[in-house]
Amino acid sequence: MKYQKLSDEELVDFLKSDNETAFEEIYNRYWYKLFGVAYHEIGTKEEAEELVHDLFESLWNRRQSSVIRHLSSYLVVSIKHLSTNYIKSQITQRKFQEYLIFNQIQQSYSTDEIVHFTDLSKAVEEAMKKLPEKSCEIFKLSRFENQSVRDIAHRMNLSEKAVEYHLTKTLKVLKEQLKAYHSDN
Repeated sequence: MKYQKLSDEELVDFLKSDNETAFEEIYNRYWYKLFGVAYHEIGTKEEAEELVHDLFESLWNRRQSSVIRHLSSYLVVSIKHLSTNYIKSQITQRKFQEYLIFNQIQQSYSTDEIVHFTDLSKAVEEAMKKLPEKSCEIFKLSRFENQSVRDIAHRMNLSEKAVEYHLTKTLKVLKEQLKAYHSDN
């Protein structure tokens, strides 16, 4: 029997009867057309070939349960569907990879920030040890406890000018000691 001369409908009937030769004829008749559609949709030869392979594998595995009225239309719609699903999966995968990269950068940045902050805190503590006790106490009240110059002056029995002097002097010393942590950004 010459399968090349059979109609699509006859080939489908033979296919449903587990006829491998009919399947081979469908494969030979439509492989190139389906490859062209898949390649046009996704743009890469290897993936297009794989999708066509997947389509024919599915056609064979579902040969008895598939309802195929127009073989050409059925195959073209199927390959377009597979191509669309492939593209969607690639987009989802790329978005997930971008998320992982972004998350890794964010965690790395946060870790770097924490390390930098810890180093800076230690450096501030070391610099504060070099200050006179009164200057150090005034600075802590001002910067760490957010007290006003007036409140500090009242609390320590100093003039406001004396408190400002201590703060200015302390800031100059700290600025000099912490040059390595200063950024122009």
